[in-house]
Order: sequence, then structure tokens, then C-alpha cells
Amino acid sequence: MEHPLIGKLDDFTAEELLTKITELNRKLTIAMRMGNNYLCDQLRMAIESHQVKYQEKLRGSPDSNFDDVIDIS
Repeated sequence: MEHPLIGKLDDFTAEELLTKITELNRKLTIAMRMGNNYLCDQLRMAIESHQVKYQEKLRGSPDSNFDDVIDIS
């Protein structure tokens, strides 16, 4: 489930998203140690939102045209 309060992630680069995912994972570890389950759930949703957008950035746009990349002649 994606976090409903996270704004648009379209403007971030893949590197920025990866940095944010790493930061959120560190915060999740701290929240788990503290036993704050509500915060853990919120962080997991935020991480998932960032991971989804990161995977989209890595795969590229589904509308991209591969005619100039794939040569089958």
C-alpha cells in the first residue's frame, strides 16, 4: 500500500529515490527498536511508495518507443 500523504515523486531522480529509501529504512530500524508499531506501518508505506517510483524509473516509461534501440534487421 502506498502512503497517501506523500506528494508527487515524479521529480526525483533514481539516485535521490534510492537515497530516500535508505534513509527511511534507517528510520524504520529505529522505530522497530523503540517498539512504535504505528510509526513502523507509516514508514513501511512510505518506503513502498518510494520503491514503486524507483522501479518505474529503472524500467523507464511504459510508453517509451524502442524502435531506435532494437534493430532486428
